[in-house]
Amino acid sequence: MNPNHFDAIVVGAGAAGMMCAATAGQRGARVLLVDHYHKLGEKIRISGGGRCNFTNLHTTPANFLSQNPHYCRSALVRYSPGDFIKLVESHQIQYHEKTLGQLFCDNSATDIIQMLKTECDRGHVSWRMPAQVSSITAVSSGYEVRVGAEHLTTTALVIATGGLAVPKIGATPFGYQVAEQFGLGIIAPKPALVPLAFEPDALARFGDLSGLSIDATVASGEGEFREAVLLTHRGLSGPAILQISSYWQSGSAKDPIRVNVLPGAKLAALKDKRQSKAQLHNLLAEVLPRRFADSWCQAHQLTKPANELTDSAFNTALEQLCDWRIRPSGTLGYNKAEVTLGGVDTRMLSSKTMAVIKQPNLYFIGEVVDVTGHLGGFNFQWAWASGHAAGIAIAMGRV
Repeated sequence: MNPNHFDAIVVGAGAAGMMCAATAGQRGARVLLVDHYHKLGEKIRISGGGRCNFTNLHTTPANFLSQNPHYCRSALVRYSPGDFIKLVESHQIQYHEKTLGQLFCDNSATDIIQMLKTECDRGHVSWRMPAQVSSITAVSSGYEVRVGAEHLTTTALVIATGGLAVPKIGATPFGYQVAEQFGLGIIAPKPALVPLAFEPDALARFGDLSGLSIDATVASGEGEFREAVLLTHRGLSGPAILQISSYWQSGSAKDPIRVNVLPGAKLAALKDKRQSKAQLHNLLAEVLPRRFADSWCQAHQLTKPANELTDSAFNTALEQLCDWRIRPSGTLGYNKAEVTLGGVDTRMLSSKTMAVIKQPNLYFIGEVVDVTGHLGGFNFQWAWASGHAAGIAIAMGRV
């Protein structure tokens, strides 16, 4: 056996990379896992407030954005949240469900990292970490890969290096560079699941409301979410804003996002008090944070009791609260983003194996490809499913 030759070299030891390496290794493939960062699974470790929102019970293809929206379907069907939950339970990791089907570790995200490391060990996966890949060359038998001072060869090469989000823990454009080397298209990457910044005029009006959280419905393009909106000293954050940031950027960033701070029964409750003698800001404070209600009414010069407002003025005030249009100046960038929108064009990849259609035995998995999930464990489920699909394909290619 040539010690410098592998059935597969996986570049990137994150969620997708470790899943792929373990899957192929446990099915007999000789696998090397390479990562340039000195800490294993760091993005897993910091996820979910340190407890790793490792999947979502309600995962469907509709929870993902892509220029090729059906691409993720095959992998997600063949490796479901239930499959990953069985793996978690086999390692006796305790977990719990939060809202909307989100599953978190009871203890720590390091439980998931250790589980993946153990699964790689069971597959006799070799490691080079930290180690830099300085060159990749296609040859007749596969690929020559220079890792540090070593010249290695491999039949299959898997790129699992993630996107550009959170550069302080090692994110780089390496995966996109490899894709371009082999002639693959790239859907322009953007920070996703990211807070949005206010325009200066909106910041002047609402910047002093930093820290307020409002239950709201937020919409942009085809996306609409009802969750918390958090006002910050720079703009808007919170789950609803992180969710809608992907849709706002995938459409026209010139369009405003639409925020309804009176969803559901809140609007009906206010309409019932049309004849109240209370000032409007006091009525609003019954269903909205007091500081927001006061600031809104002051900004719109609504200082009269509700029963002294004309029907037009009263209805207009409620309509504006149900359709608050905000045109962000941009996002807070990759440092604050959870994932990357865009990536390797999936129309050039097999949806069954994650392999490049016109380049033998070259695979792209996880965040580096143009598949971006909603907030709430969906991006991890894509990592597990795409990594598993590529791992199975590599193992079957040895038969």
